[in-house]
Amino acid sequence: MAPKDKPIELHGSIWMTVGGENLGGPGRVALLAKIAECGSITQAAKAIKMSYKAAWDAIDNMNNLAGEPLVERLTGGKGGGGTRLTRRGEQLVKNFKLIEREHRCFVDRLSRQAEGIADDFLLLRRIDMKTSARNQFLGKVTQVRQGAVNDEIELEVAGGQKIVAIVTHESTDGLGLHPGADAFALIKSSSIIIVTDDEGARFSARNRLTGTVSRVQPGAVNTEVVVELPGGGTVAAIITNESSNALGLAVGARVTAIFKASSVILGIPA
Repeated sequence: MAPKDKPIELHGSIWMTVGGENLGGPGRVALLAKIAECGSITQAAKAIKMSYKAAWDAIDNMNNLAGEPLVERLTGGKGGGGTRLTRRGEQLVKNFKLIEREHRCFVDRLSRQAEGIADDFLLLRRIDMKTSARNQFLGKVTQVRQGAVNDEIELEVAGGQKIVAIVTHESTDGLGLHPGADAFALIKSSSIIIVTDDEGARFSARNRLTGTVSRVQPGAVNTEVVVELPGGGTVAAIITNESSNALGLAVGARVTAIFKASSVILGIPA
């Protein structure tokens, strides 16, 4: 059959967003389903041909955007612990599969109706914005303090944690930042400072998020430290291997992640 004689077929995919940020599509849901099946991040990542780090990054991002944990760790036991989905995670996988099945039926019906459409049928593409910032928090603006040059914006994220950002007046007006508005905060992992004992200490940095170390992943020069926050969110920091060793960082350790308000980039859902 000549190309011009071939019928036009429609294809589509479905994914979930929270405030314009990508929560997950078929790939991430497949990861969650494999975690439920295997009880292991390592095995689940291997089964869907995803790196261990990419799997954890996806899980951390989903937990942060969902506002509650979708995946939780198990400790002890004969196998030394593992990973499983929370009830919310199980519900999300089940509902996504139902929605995906209905979506496929819809696209199939639409594709049958598209038979015979002229070759100049217009295909639309959705532009997907990506960011290099490791930490992404979705929340609501709780306070705006105007200054002489810049404004101080307070954002409440999952678990009641507060993040403060410094932006220009123009950014405040342009983004429509006002109490009650939805916004997300982006912080590069290299901007995070990890402190293990801050009792009595004073810091100029406005932001202090206290939690428990959930993962320590050494590299050739630097170590990635992931801190689990109350309410299910996480914050990741990149520090030197020397600093990690000096602080004695290990899973379960109580630490504080500190970063400047000027290191926070604010955005709004599209």
